[in-house]
Amino acid sequence: MTKAKKPEFRPNEYVVYPAHGVGQIVSVEEQEIAGISLELFVISFEKDKMTLRVPTHKATEVGMRSLSSPDVVDAAMKTLRGKAKVKRAMWSRRAQEYEQKINSGDLIAIAEVVRDLHRADDQREQSYSERQLYEAALERLTREVAAVTGDEAAAAKQVDDVLGLRAA
Repeated sequence: MTKAKKPEFRPNEYVVYPAHGVGQIVSVEEQEIAGISLELFVISFEKDKMTLRVPTHKATEVGMRSLSSPDVVDAAMKTLRGKAKVKRAMWSRRAQEYEQKINSGDLIAIAEVVRDLHRADDQREQSYSERQLYEAALERLTREVAAVTGDEAAAAKQVDDVLGLRAA
């Protein structure tokens, strides 16, 4: 239980929590839980209207990380431009893999899911579960790109443009 990694995150900083996406650290607070005093990051996910408390000593262990660098965002956009790699496995197996990639918090893995599940207008219709996974991945990707660039509308347009280019 080292406390050396604690200063990595500060209040008002945006972070990525793997299972929930981009959130903002509101504060660091002390709380007594089951008789043990814990120091917690209070993370607010504005879009989901959710607050999460993560013990400071467990933050990196659970996969919480700083926002991606612009280089990683560029790599994710490059991944989006690529050709979809749809495996010929059963849908349940692929859906499980997509879900794992989305919840990994890795921006490039999320971009792969968006790339693989994106459908152009002239392609066949998506199933409900396919659409749900696609929208979840697209939202996570767009939110992180928006947090990195600081402009939500520009981020959404950038992702749409890249997907539009790929369809053409």
